[in-house]
Amino acid sequence: MSDFPQLETRITTALERIRSGLDGFAAPPVVADAPAAVDTSETTAKVAELTAQLDEEKTANAQLEERVKLLKERQDGKMAELESNVDAGRARSSRMDRELQRLRQVNAELRDINGQLREALTEGVSEPHLVNKAMLAELEALRATRSADAAEMDAILEELTPIIEREAKDATS
Repeated sequence: MSDFPQLETRITTALERIRSGLDGFAAPPVVADAPAAVDTSETTAKVAELTAQLDEEKTANAQLEERVKLLKERQDGKMAELESNVDAGRARSSRMDRELQRLRQVNAELRDINGQLREALTEGVSEPHLVNKAMLAELEALRATRSADAAEMDAILEELTPIIEREAKDATS
């Protein structure tokens, strides 16, 4: 039993050495240039502020992306509408051109037949087939003129219809 106090002393000494060793590990090493105490509340506040700014920027970026998307859709719609209008204009122009070419051709035939008819009349020869040809050519010229006029009127109406519809819509609004 006499060994107990001696063992107790040895254990107490060992525990003190362990405690002093742990105290050395627990305290961070002091650097000469580092501030003595760091205020974590200030850093936390700064991080929170920066996080809030980042969230605001993300929201603004998402809104801008949505606006760009809407503008692109509108632009694509307008482009399709304009392309459609251009195609329709080309079709009208092509139709009018065909009708004018037909009118020019028929008028040239009419002039030729009328020249032949005048020539026959100056010679005193009556040629009924020339009179028939002249009348048919004149009828065809009238039809061609009517078709050209109809094509021109269609083109005018196609241009005026959207304007009239827009005005009517504005008047009711």
